[in-house]
Amino acid sequence: MAARKVILDCDPGQDDAINQLLAMSSPDDLEILGITAVAGNVPLPLTQRNARLICDIGARPDLRVFAGREEPLQRPLVTAEYVHGANGIDGIDIYEPDHPLQEQHAVDFIVETLSAAKAGSVTLVPTGPLTNIASALQKAPDIAQSIESIVLMGGAMREGGNCTPSAEFNIYVDPQAAKIVFDCGRPIIALGLDVTHKVLATSARVDRIRALDNRAASATVGMLDFFNRYDTAKYGSLGSPLHDPCTCAYLLAPELFTEKSCNISVEVDSELTMGHTAVDYWNVTDKAHNAMWVHDVDADQFFGLLTERLARFTG
Repeated sequence: MAARKVILDCDPGQDDAINQLLAMSSPDDLEILGITAVAGNVPLPLTQRNARLICDIGARPDLRVFAGREEPLQRPLVTAEYVHGANGIDGIDIYEPDHPLQEQHAVDFIVETLSAAKAGSVTLVPTGPLTNIASALQKAPDIAQSIESIVLMGGAMREGGNCTPSAEFNIYVDPQAAKIVFDCGRPIIALGLDVTHKVLATSARVDRIRALDNRAASATVGMLDFFNRYDTAKYGSLGSPLHDPCTCAYLLAPELFTEKSCNISVEVDSELTMGHTAVDYWNVTDKAHNAMWVHDVDADQFFGLLTERLARFTG
């Protein structure tokens, strides 16, 4: 079977960076057409640099990285240095990477790539605010037909919000963009806090990655050692939730996850609940189903997959 064509849209962030490594470790399964950076966890100059730095660490000079939107569609940018550190991927040595930044804007790259693609042939994997994806759909609505699916990290239902009482961070940062994406008519697989809070980077799981002898695994451990400090204090958990790698793990091993077809609507009017994802899990409305809501995962097998894929890196 041919590798699935994907575009990674991200705002690294330690968990985005680990998701990027997971995708890069799996070329037989995922053909990365490009990596597009968006402002989110940290501002755009850092997210695009971080994406390029991870390409250096993973020894993938073939991958192209594009910088996208610096601000949400309508609201001021909210960032999360208090979680990810001043650089976004604190826990590893930060330097200006050798990997180049492409001159083309990320939104134009998405539009160009999807315009040239066959119908239903490209999967979008957004793990940050959905500003780049929404901007591309606004600029060229016809590109939607080329999207096979959108496998995104965002939203919350039973877990509540991690940014406000109602909203998960990625959706809260740009709720207007999220609404455009959820209303675009293409298949959406949404992996929100209800599932990501079940994949905890416990010390035993991190130690199994620590035992691997390569640069990508060492970087993963460094980032997790830093990342763990915030969520373990906030939630009193045994490790931080590894949010964004759930997306590529879903693509690589969907059998690890449990999902349900439903309608998901995004709140864009109320400041009190801005960015809330109203997941109609029990079909109490007559709204058409627009997404698969992923709500459970085999966490041990998830970390087994991640560890096995990180072991594939050499050097």
